[in-house]
Amino acid sequence: MSLHVDIRKRLGSFVLETAFDAEDAVTGLLGASGCGKSLTLKCIAGVETPDEGCIILDGETLFDSARGINRKPQQRRVGYLFQQYALFPHLTVERNILTGLHREHDSAVRQRRLRAMIEMMQLEGLEKLRPAQLSGGQAQRVALARMLVNEPRLLLLDEPFSALDSHLRDQLQPQFLALLHSYGRQAILVTHSRDEAYHLCSQLCVMENGRIVRDGATKAVFADPRHEAVAHLTGCKNITPARKVDEHIVEAPAWGLRFTAAQPVPDNLCAIGLRAHYFHARAAANRANVQWVGELEEPFEWILLFRYAGQDTSTPPLWWRLPKDRKPTPLPDALGIAPENVLLLTR
Repeated sequence: MSLHVDIRKRLGSFVLETAFDAEDAVTGLLGASGCGKSLTLKCIAGVETPDEGCIILDGETLFDSARGINRKPQQRRVGYLFQQYALFPHLTVERNILTGLHREHDSAVRQRRLRAMIEMMQLEGLEKLRPAQLSGGQAQRVALARMLVNEPRLLLLDEPFSALDSHLRDQLQPQFLALLHSYGRQAILVTHSRDEAYHLCSQLCVMENGRIVRDGATKAVFADPRHEAVAHLTGCKNITPARKVDEHIVEAPAWGLRFTAAQPVPDNLCAIGLRAHYFHARAAANRANVQWVGELEEPFEWILLFRYAGQDTSTPPLWWRLPKDRKPTPLPDALGIAPENVLLLTR
């Protein structure tokens, strides 16, 4: 299964100009609200029409502006799961699922596929209920069943967990991933949650202002975001302007320090990032004196806030995250961080 997307679309002052290839089981589109993630899905599904470009699924052209090809949504065999599931409130669970088979007229086939989906999604006993009588997790499974019953080639999932509370979301994500793997179809998952992207997606495309600014294997994108916007979106708390000194040395004026980086410093460096989990009280590399300015307690971690001894006091403190049982007493006078954990960022 392969998907090639290279499209451009203007909506008012906003321009979507995105290009990527997806071959893995789950490819994520990560970005802030309004960056073009959902619009990209709608273009793939045929709900929106790009101004130019092409979309190719498994060698079949779904859209090509140069050749005048634009297949209708129902011809694309693409399943689209909306953010709010869009179940029909007046229909029962089984009737909602059957709406996904509107092109199948053989009643025996319809019933066979319906029963298979109800069993796969563990919806036995709920067939006669309406959406208002379902829990959030049940409603999601009904929406998935309606999408999968038509055996789509590609699944498009628009923030499928955003309507659920955190406890239910944590419960459903492993089941959801197992389902996708067992179903054997490729999926494109839109999300603004870095945790969701990390848990579910093997490949990741990070979007900003209508463009993909970083893509690759999910773990590689988190380990080396490369762009300042990507570092923010992947959860880096300590980012500051920086300039190149030499091949492996950078200077962070606001922190009053120079850092050694493991990777070669790009000429267009604009900032560095230090992830909050990677400081160490005994690390010798990039070691500097610190001044403690506060702490935040979370259920299972401490966030210790500090400034470097030479740091501009008008700048925000840095975060050091560590497990509850590893908070040192007394707090150290200095912290270090390994060169491989100094993130080199461009715009």
